[in-house]
This record gives sequence, structure tokens and C-alpha cells, in this order.
Amino acid sequence: MAAEAPTVQLPRAIDEWLEALEPASLAEIVGDPRTTALFSADMVVGFCDHGALASPRIDALTPVVVEVFERMHALAVRDFVLLQDAHDPHALEFEAFPPHCIISTEESQTIPELQALPFAELFTVIEKNTLSPAPGTRFDPWLDAHADLRTAVIVGDCTDFCVYHAALHLRMRANAHRIAGFQVIVPANAVQTYHVDEGVEGAMAHDGDFFHAVFLYHMALSGVRVVRELT
Repeated sequence: MAAEAPTVQLPRAIDEWLEALEPASLAEIVGDPRTTALFSADMVVGFCDHGALASPRIDALTPVVVEVFERMHALAVRDFVLLQDAHDPHALEFEAFPPHCIISTEESQTIPELQALPFAELFTVIEKNTLSPAPGTRFDPWLDAHADLRTAVIVGDCTDFCVYHAALHLRMRANAHRIAGFQVIVPANAVQTYHVDEGVEGAMAHDGDFFHAVFLYHMALSGVRVVRELT
């Protein structure tokens, strides 16, 4: 999908909120690496490199996301969870989106830049058949097995789809179980969404900058800590 100029103006409150976002120290966020995990949403070939839903806006995330992985590993974090589309060939999601990231195809594979990291053996890949990482997956069992988790950092794509669902699931799950001190952190520069202009045949218009900003704002409204970047 081609990246074009945004056409929709943000509400002033959201625009001002976005401009006022502060960076955050990654070292301070991590604190105790034993209770911290990095969650990556859909940094796969089918969204970054090629395929019906590949986007240059998302591909541009690659060096930023790789750097977050490297820095968190250097801070002794050892829990890296990759939440990734691996769709059934007849997935019901294909009623809303073109077929993409079908299980066992190249599109469903982790991007080569992450696979090449020297600590890639630490990655836990959780395949999903829908926008949410939880239904029908190993995500909740993984969280149950990591009951000491208190800090969840989320990077990847798309801001308004899989990142949003992952962040909200983690936040709502912690709220429901009254897990004190649990924080979900989304660095705005390490997530992104795609853009489709109005009038593109076969696709609903989707202003990337607008939805990126609005869903960051909505995550913040829901108790997710959104920061400008991790310093």
C-alpha cells in the first residue's frame, strides 16, 4: 500500500496531546529486567516487505524496533514475545482484509532483521489468526506462566489494529486481575499504521497519520502509558 500525504485534520486536543508527549528513559522503565517483557506486534514479512498489506510506513519501523530489542537485551531483559499473524487460508478476517500472512508462508515469518539478532533464540513466537493476540492462542497461558510480569513494552504494527488490541488486552487483563503496579508502555515512534487514499479501488480509505494519532490517544485514555520515544 502506497504511503501518501494525510488528508484528515486531527482534533486540536489530540494534536496538542501528541505534540506534548514526553520521551522516557528505557533504563528507568525496565527497572527489574526479570519483571519486564518486550512485545512485538506483526513485525513480519507480509507487513514490512511484500504482500497485499505490505506498507512502507511499517517497513520504516524496522530499524527502530530492532534497536529497542537490542537495547532491552543489553539491559538484561530476556522475555521477548512476538505476536504474529499466521492466518488460516480461509480466515474470516479475509472478509475485511485481503488475504495476507497465511500460515507457513514467507509472509507470516518474522522479518529477517529480527531473526538475525544474536539472541533470537530467546524469542517466543505466538501465532494468531485475528487482530487480537488472545483468542485461540498461547498468549494468556504465557502470561499466566509469567505472573511476575509488571512492565510490558509494545512495539510494531498496526497502531490502530494489532498494537491497540495487544495493549488493551494487557491493560484490561491487569485491571481485571487487580495486578498492582502493572504498566503497559507504547513508544509512539516504534509503532505505526498504513495509509490508503480515498478512492483507491477495492480498499477503504485509511488516513495513516490520523488513525496513528487517534489510537495512541485512545490507548492513553484506557490507561496505557504512551511516550514519544525510549531514550
